[in-house]
Amino acid sequence: MHDPIAAGRRAATHAIAVQIAVVGVVAALFLVQGPRHALAAATGGVAMVLGNAMAAKFSLAGISPAGVAFGRLLLGTMAKWLVAIAVLALALGIWRLPPLPMITGLVAGLLAYLLALNFPVLRRKRKG
Repeated sequence: MHDPIAAGRRAATHAIAVQIAVVGVVAALFLVQGPRHALAAATGGVAMVLGNAMAAKFSLAGISPAGVAFGRLLLGTMAKWLVAIAVLALALGIWRLPPLPMITGLVAGLLAYLLALNFPVLRRKRKG
């Protein structure tokens, strides 16, 4: 029997792992400019990793009626962006980290997550 929730959880876990790897590479690249820039890039990426993990946890909680599932999807998306914005605000306001590497890490994490989720679909389309 096919379990779409388990398949979604596996896809989200794989995408988060890819996202962590990409954020690590981006942070390592910013290490050339200094440790604060690398920390800023890592902080932006980790903010997106935490947000996506939280969104996946809320959205893939189980099988439910359509209205409840849509509500979970909205709640997960709102939680994702609230976590990302809160981490960025803390890093900019309290730790005074440079903003450009932080935004670069955030965007790299977001793109890595989206591409990792969509590559299996693209491969299936080409074969079929």
